[in-house]
Amino acid sequence: MNIGQLINQIILMFCLMLVGVLINKLKFMHAQTSNDLTNVLLYIVSPCLIINAFEQPYSNDRIKQFLLAAGGVILLYIVEIVIAKLVFGNLKNRNLSRIAQYGSIYSNAGFMGIPLISSLFGSKGVFFAVVSLAAFNIFSWTQGVSLFKNNDSGTAEKTNWKQVLLNPNIIAIVVGAIFFVFSVQIPSIPNQIIKDIGSVNTPLSMIVIGNSLANIKFTKDMLNKEIGLTILFRNLLFPILAIIILRLVGVTGIAFYTTIVMAACPVAGLVVLFTLQVHDDTAPAISAMSLSTILSLVTIPLIFALGNIL
Repeated sequence: MNIGQLINQIILMFCLMLVGVLINKLKFMHAQTSNDLTNVLLYIVSPCLIINAFEQPYSNDRIKQFLLAAGGVILLYIVEIVIAKLVFGNLKNRNLSRIAQYGSIYSNAGFMGIPLISSLFGSKGVFFAVVSLAAFNIFSWTQGVSLFKNNDSGTAEKTNWKQVLLNPNIIAIVVGAIFFVFSVQIPSIPNQIIKDIGSVNTPLSMIVIGNSLANIKFTKDMLNKEIGLTILFRNLLFPILAIIILRLVGVTGIAFYTTIVMAACPVAGLVVLFTLQVHDDTAPAISAMSLSTILSLVTIPLIFALGNIL
């Protein structure tokens, strides 16, 4: 796939976001509707898309690239966590410190990454994209959550592993992997239902994102040095690091391009939710998420082009 195809697909996705903005301005979608659609995407549509991605012939080469990508993604997260801690961990503003750390490390892998990969590479791409999605869910709901759960004594609360392992996307990955390894064939009618549900992932995700962006009032106060640096790490520096690590561990082909696109996605929207849960100021989180998303229109193709060069 050439970069022109990628740019066309990103433009199409941003046009779908604009549809979400229009829907918001016309008052066709209210806050509760957006929340309900988000739950539908997370708990029904995305798992169906993942299970469908595993419905392909077993291949040793595919498994090899899958495992190499998994190793590369895990190593990438570890390095990102260390760098983010060194750069943002000592900020005097505790709220800004955790938003900057989380925002620079975790991308919008589910809501933007999976739809983009599905549109670009189809089920073959989603097969490898679930590596990044699984790593995101595991790291985000453990290390990521811990950033927002430190108590006054400075010690972190215990990780809720039940919440991590019972995530619908993790369950779908496990079920899909079993189907793939044992070449399980889903009966035709349930299989078609799964495909049809999964097919709405891209337009529905983009419309929901667009609806959320429509509620943001952009001002010059949205961008400070720390937020700017967070976006620089998330949109450019960490994706470039992903290219280097994946090349070193030997990831190639669709597995390589899928993983770097997932790594190049903008700041994860969960940063806003986690900040809300600790009753702190969400303005920096909203700034990081929204500006990073808009800039990704340019930075994702740039990272993809660098992946062809490096």
